[in-house]
Order: sequence, then C-alpha cells, then structure tokens
Amino acid sequence: MSDSVPAVQTILVASDAPTLRKEVEAVISGPDIEVRAVTSGPEVVAFVAEESPDLLIVDMQMGNMGGMAVCLELRLQESYDALDHIAVLMLLDRRPDVFLARRSDAEGFLVKPLDPLRLRRAVAALLADGTFADDSFTPVPVLVGGGPQLQAGSGPRT
Repeated sequence: MSDSVPAVQTILVASDAPTLRKEVEAVISGPDIEVRAVTSGPEVVAFVAEESPDLLIVDMQMGNMGGMAVCLELRLQESYDALDHIAVLMLLDRRPDVFLARRSDAEGFLVKPLDPLRLRRAVAALLADGTFADDSFTPVPVLVGGGPQLQAGSGPRT
C-alpha cells in the first residue's frame, strides 16, 4: 500500500474587485486547491507564463485588459507554443456576454451574481478537462400553439 500525497491544483483568480476575489477563493479553497490571485490582465499573462496554473478564473470586466482580451491573448500564445493550454472560466456581468465568452474560446462561463454551487460545479468540470455553460439565466422557451385551441368567441368567461 503506497501513501501518495494527492496533487495540489493551482487556480488563478483574476479580478480587480477584491470582494469578488475573496468570494471565489472562499468557495473553491480546499486542501487540494491552491488559490492565487492577480488584479490585472498583464499580471495574468505573466503568471501563466511562469507558473502554468491548472485553471484560470477571470472576471470579464477588469481594468484595460478584461477577461476576453486575456483569454484571446492566452489562446494566441498557445497557438505558437509559447504557453501551455490553460482552462479558462470567465465570470460574466450579464447574459449577453455569453457570446463574448464563447468567441474568446473560454472553456466555461458563469453569470454573476455567483452561486457557490454553480461555481464549484464549474471548477470541477474544468479541472476534469471538461466545459461548463451556465444555463441559470437562460430564458424559458415559450411554446406557441402548443396548448388547447380556443374557438373564436369561446374566450374565458367573466
């Protein structure tokens, strides 16, 4: 029987909002997770070049180099083998930003405000080399013509 020490995974949290960084760290921290934090896009690129974390959680709105620009820069550098591939979870401010997260080739996205359970699920999926799409704010489809048909003049009685 071997006593192997479980591998510690490094997650980089990038946001210029201290409360968001602390909230994410509080939710995802654990004995097998090391959480590191930076406050700007250029710091993300430098950290990834030096440390190569297992996952990057990046805020969409961050200074002059937000989540989309960071993700595009990382993918560009990966394309010519300057960096290893890093999974990216993008934190979005509103549902329409989903298009930008997908366009920037992020593996996952969450719409704020953050729900601890969704955040943990997203982190687990991305650390397992999967993807995560937040469907919590997806509009409910409306079926037209799917119910009982009303005859002309047979509307609700008052």
